[in-house]
Amino acid sequence: QVQLVESGGDSVQAGGSLRLSCAASEYYYTRIGWFRQAAGKEREGVAAISSGGGLTVYATSVKGRFTISRDNAKNTVYLQMNSLKPEDTAMYYCAASSSAWNQPLNRYDYRYWGQGTQVSVSS
Repeated sequence: QVQLVESGGDSVQAGGSLRLSCAASEYYYTRIGWFRQAAGKEREGVAAISSGGGLTVYATSVKGRFTISRDNAKNTVYLQMNSLKPEDTAMYYCAASSSAWNQPLNRYDYRYWGQGTQVSVSS
């Protein structure tokens, strides 16, 4: 079973940057996704990356500001978040899937989830 541990969440001002990390215990997955859930809202996909790193996808709301990357030697996936906005405030989760690269931002395609890390952006 894949275990995922997120870190890097913090409170920042609008315009600031954060880098989230997702450390995975195993490598038996085809993709890792980052999701977020704001208070009172549904969990939404933010970005995803394939196991080899050759495929990435971003939600429209974060494209151009967030970058997903991975270090396979460390079994770690990163989410670099720049130009943060108050609407980015949410609990951020990483998730692992062994499904094909079909709907990489579909949360129902992911079986393993981390516990989340909080990102708060103030105006």
